Amino acid sequence: MSLADQKVVVITGGAQGIGLCAAERFAEEGATVSIWDFNEEKGNASAASLQAKGYPVRFQQVNVADMESVKAAAETLQQDTGRIDVLVNNAGITRDATLLNMTEEQWQQVIDVNLNGVFNCTKSIAPFMVEQGSGCIINTSSVVGLYGNFGQTNYVATKSGVIGMTKVWARELGRKGVRVNVVAPGFIATDMIDSVPEKVIEAMVSKTPLARTGKPEDIANAYIFLSSDMAGFITGTVISVDGGLVT
Repeated sequence: MSLADQKVVVITGGAQGIGLCAAERFAEEGATVSIWDFNEEKGNASAASLQAKGYPVRFQQVNVADMESVKAAAETLQQDTGRIDVLVNNAGITRDATLLNMTEEQWQQVIDVNLNGVFNCTKSIAPFMVEQGSGCIINTSSVVGLYGNFGQTNYVATKSGVIGMTKVWARELGRKGVRVNVVAPGFIATDMIDSVPEKVIEAMVSKTPLARTGKPEDIANAYIFLSSDMAGFITGTVISVDGGLVT
């Protein structure tokens, strides 16, 4: 039996990168997937590419920073499918600058998507999971949320905050049948690190015992595991998928 057979899965930021890879992996494992993304063009194209492979994947344009947008999408999906089994809060942005150079706008943009967005999506979907007596929420943090990183005050604040929220939600929702966990990726080969200088990447690889950057599949597989029955007694946990990165 497939690991996500007949589950309805929401993946935020699912139009590209890790999110798109996860959408395909969940579909491969038997899930019906809804890609939530702000980018309508990429979202439609990504959903179409997976539909062409025979997968039950849809796209819903959602601004995770806007509670009304999130609520509307969640209600539509619930009405169409009758349930939501897995929420992967994968969407995230960066607006890097040192503390002395960071603008209020840069700070707020990252807070709005990476922190408020996780709250909005979980707040909107968790009631459906509680009502059905089961569900799995996976929040995406980062190794920098655990260790900090130069020039990323805003990003690190959100990724640390996501871990804290997860610990609370695991306590609040556990008795209602809902598990909540965190995946903390290391340096993954996606578009997000394309702007990172090569010497920085090389430095990170040199600190990684497995001696490589991660692949989107590495994170997607962690999502699959945490959402499956194999992880049925795991909640409130941070799983680092970072090749053993030593800071």
